[in-house]
Amino acid sequence: MPTAPKPRQVISLLMLRHNTVVQASELIDELWPELPPPSAVTTLQTYIYKFRKLLLKQGLGNLLQTQPGGYSLTIPPSSLDVSLFERMAEEGQELLQRGDSAAALESFERALALWRGPALADVETGGRLFSYVTRLEELRFRILEQRIEADLETGRHRELISELKSLVLEHPLHEHLHGLLMVALHRSGRRHEALEAYQSLRQKMIDELGLEPGKELARLQQTLLADHPAEPEERPRPRLAPATSSLPAPSVDDRARLPPEPAPAPVPVRESIGNPAQLPAGLAGFVGRQAVLKELEAALRGPDDPVAEGTAARIGVITGPPAIGKSALAVHLAHMLRPRFTDGQLHADLRGSTAEPRDPAEVLRGFLRALEVPASRIPESQEECGALFRSRTAGRRVLVLLDDVACSAQIRHLLPADPRCALLVTGRRRMTALVEAERVELGPPPQEEALEILAALTGRQRVEREPEAALRIVELLGRHPLALRCVGGRLAAGPRLSLTALADRLGATPRILDVARLGELDVRSRYDTSYAGLTSSEQGAFRLLSMLGEAPFTAAQAADLLNRPAPELEYVLEVLADQHLLGTDRSADGVGRYVFDRLTRAYAKERLDETLRAAPVAEEVGAR
Repeated sequence: MPTAPKPRQVISLLMLRHNTVVQASELIDELWPELPPPSAVTTLQTYIYKFRKLLLKQGLGNLLQTQPGGYSLTIPPSSLDVSLFERMAEEGQELLQRGDSAAALESFERALALWRGPALADVETGGRLFSYVTRLEELRFRILEQRIEADLETGRHRELISELKSLVLEHPLHEHLHGLLMVALHRSGRRHEALEAYQSLRQKMIDELGLEPGKELARLQQTLLADHPAEPEERPRPRLAPATSSLPAPSVDDRARLPPEPAPAPVPVRESIGNPAQLPAGLAGFVGRQAVLKELEAALRGPDDPVAEGTAARIGVITGPPAIGKSALAVHLAHMLRPRFTDGQLHADLRGSTAEPRDPAEVLRGFLRALEVPASRIPESQEECGALFRSRTAGRRVLVLLDDVACSAQIRHLLPADPRCALLVTGRRRMTALVEAERVELGPPPQEEALEILAALTGRQRVEREPEAALRIVELLGRHPLALRCVGGRLAAGPRLSLTALADRLGATPRILDVARLGELDVRSRYDTSYAGLTSSEQGAFRLLSMLGEAPFTAAQAADLLNRPAPELEYVLEVLADQHLLGTDRSADGVGRYVFDRLTRAYAKERLDETLRAAPVAEEVGAR
């Protein structure tokens, strides 16, 4: 096994995805989550070459195959510990469901014996490997819980006490582990210690989370209060509930000793949690984007039984060029989804495209206040705030809308963890590190939708009277939604202005962005913020590339124009593409190409003209 971290990542992902094709793009996303270097493909090929050499030395060179677009590692499942663990765990769960606790216990113990430390303990993990590690650790913990339940079924409650005490120290807020400890202590005749364990957990939950223990644990406490010390069970119950269901109940003999049907004790009530409704007002006259709305709605809505579909919240990501309509689409979609998320909707503008993005800790504190967490209980650190936020949204249907996100790192602590929740994100960068997200890269709408935007603002009759002029306006503005709204607003304010006259003006003006503004709606200002975030070298390349026109171009063509080394320029091109200041395209010949949309090129050309005009002035001042 190589010692360098990145080759280990490549090998780990290939092994975890054995017998399937792993796309090269997935491996690159794993190695460089935010912004791959220009040499990413070449470097990956080097790692694959070295891995293949290692396999050849062992006579296993045929295991690693190059496939169209990626690589596959062919390994029999029986050769991997992770596959054996999953098979034994599944076998144990089936035996447990059939009521054979002794056999299930044996399978669980053999499965857990395969673990010699945390999953991928000596491997750096990017987004994809992290998701696998999280899944494996969750499965390991669930099997450990089921092994303990099987131990309780077979009467080993006394032997379990020390292990359970150690586990609750490691997981001080884990209700199910505390419940198992309480049962083990109760069956060992140590009822007072079982009740102390409950009180200790309850106090920690109130102090740290502002929550009472759940109903199942409260019912177990009431059972212990009404019961006498229990003797060890003589035989296992016929069937054990899965780890995700209720805690093990006292045995049949235990229940026989309970007083007849005591009056039910009051169950502690959880602190009230508000149902925030923070969504901004939707855009009046929103039209189009139906295919994208349908795709994202299906991804975020999810099934009625989210627990069956995993443990993570659903995530939707909308990215695209400045002012292309990301926020309007996200707000419209959030209002469509609002009936689904009955426990509240949270919203924050992260200002990621500006020079001063918002502090995520500030956003978290605002969310906690909206969820009615008292100010005295809001922690100082961002990590603790994130943990409390996840606790307050657990078991609830909450939609979180985060607008204008700078990068995935900015929202790491703003993700709800419950599968009933959903997160909707907009931003100008691609945010490939959110690997589980349903991702949409928004571009200009189709011609029909662009005409519909114009008609909604100017009046359908005017568009129908001058259809050719309307079509010219739409295409001259590159079908850009905000530009169409600005021009449509101008037309609505001047009912006698003909569409033909406006189209002629747009076609003649050298600075079309002067027309694409109306009051505070200004397309140029949106590009200004993205341009300001570039380095001087990137700004220079962006300006000069406008000379290539609107046709797609290769990195080699750009290098010839700018007279710069191709590898250096490839990095700059990827930065511009990541910020959606350039589009990317791969034609039938397989060569990657870059392309400007119309208004982005118009902005770049404006910047180039300004630079060229400023140069003679600077020279003249220097001569004086």
